[in-house]
Amino acid sequence: MFSLLRKSPTRPAAPLERTHEVAGRSLPLRIVENDRARRLTLRIDAGGQGLRVTVPPGMRMAEIDRFLDRHQGWLEARLAKLPDRPMLRPGVKIPIRGVPHLIVHELSRGTVETAIGDDGPLLIVHGDRRFLTRRIADYLKREAKRDIGALVDKHTANAGRRAKSIRFKDTTSRWGSCSSAGNLSFSWRIMMAPPAVIDYLVAHEVAHLREMNHGPKFWKLCRELCPDTDRCRAWLKRNGSALQAIGFG
Repeated sequence: MFSLLRKSPTRPAAPLERTHEVAGRSLPLRIVENDRARRLTLRIDAGGQGLRVTVPPGMRMAEIDRFLDRHQGWLEARLAKLPDRPMLRPGVKIPIRGVPHLIVHELSRGTVETAIGDDGPLLIVHGDRRFLTRRIADYLKREAKRDIGALVDKHTANAGRRAKSIRFKDTTSRWGSCSSAGNLSFSWRIMMAPPAVIDYLVAHEVAHLREMNHGPKFWKLCRELCPDTDRCRAWLKRNGSALQAIGFG
């Protein structure tokens, strides 16, 4: 992460969403104004699928462009270290609740199911080969709704708060979120993580229903809801980018 002190009082006229060319790739770039920001900050989304620049209000686009130009080398070096974006296809493995499953395609009617083969767990995808990745994504969404819904019920009961709604998205910048209105959102990709990590993520977002911050009271509550918070948080930091890099497109 790099920074640059604020210099200009003029609001940028360019759109706040565009693309940025780096290392031969055209990446989505989000430019976000933040009233509390005093400098520019640059981040790479999990999986290297996008960029985010946070700027103070009134920062001119010319300043943002110069900032990006100066740190082009840093971006290229960081992106080069990220794992390749593996595409899902028969014969490769995908983790389901932390356990690698070999993808098997069958033309027979059906959707997606798990099984045990001679060499270990299988993820059997039925139907037209063209829809294989979409069917796997739909499978993960269904599993997320079931597992995470139950975990939200458990943790909200222990926290003494109720969630207004639960939503599932394919986000690249965060694994979950909690709005001030009590709406919880989760990335369905978390179903590729071990069960303990899924539990931690839900506990984390439910804790925000009482503490909309990351202060000491928040972490105390998070650890009460999920005693394994520290280990699971560290696991997600180490492995999250690899899960976000898996291509479902």
